[in-house]
Amino acid sequence: MKIVDLTHTISADMPVYPGTEPPVLTTANTYEKDGFKETLLHLYSHTGTHMDAPHHIFPNSIPLDEFDADEFVGQALVIDATDVPPGGRIDFSHVQKIRDKADRAEFLIFRTGWEKYWGQAAYFGEFPVISGDIADYLLQTGKKGIGLDTISLDPIADSSLTLHHRFLASGGTVIIENLCNLACLGTDLFLFAALPLKFRQADGAPVRAIGILQ
Repeated sequence: MKIVDLTHTISADMPVYPGTEPPVLTTANTYEKDGFKETLLHLYSHTGTHMDAPHHIFPNSIPLDEFDADEFVGQALVIDATDVPPGGRIDFSHVQKIRDKADRAEFLIFRTGWEKYWGQAAYFGEFPVISGDIADYLLQTGKKGIGLDTISLDPIADSSLTLHHRFLASGGTVIIENLCNLACLGTDLFLFAALPLKFRQADGAPVRAIGILQ
């Protein structure tokens, strides 16, 4: 068994979605003064590698803390979309190439290669996004969620969050953004787990996402 960490480390200088504040990690207790170390975390619920709940968009929809924990674990498949240019759309042909495996997956994770810009201004640029027919396929086949190595399911310029609305409207799916190390997962199905912090009425939460390869 091999465990692949798919999670960016939270730090004060990490990229955050435009308009939000970076996390603040304050040493609240020290070894010298208190005999132990404890850190006070101040961060947005959508910081770093994180999960979006339906409650992120729809006020009366389900928050993450009301999901069963098994909804955060399942068979997953990486869809290679590294051939899509900046600002381009990932069309359904990328799924169709490996449709038999995609149909069996509970999560589809799209690898655009955009993680190479993590920590650079380019990370907030025109990254590839999925097309509407992929969103429809995910919903029609009852996937648990979609994973991305970009900062958002929607283009930064889309303030209406069109794909977020479309994808989260069902109330039973989640979005995992800012994944990394997707190139280490291969081309076969694997076990994926992304466990969010459990706090009341969670619209989203940081996750520790991993891939488990047999």
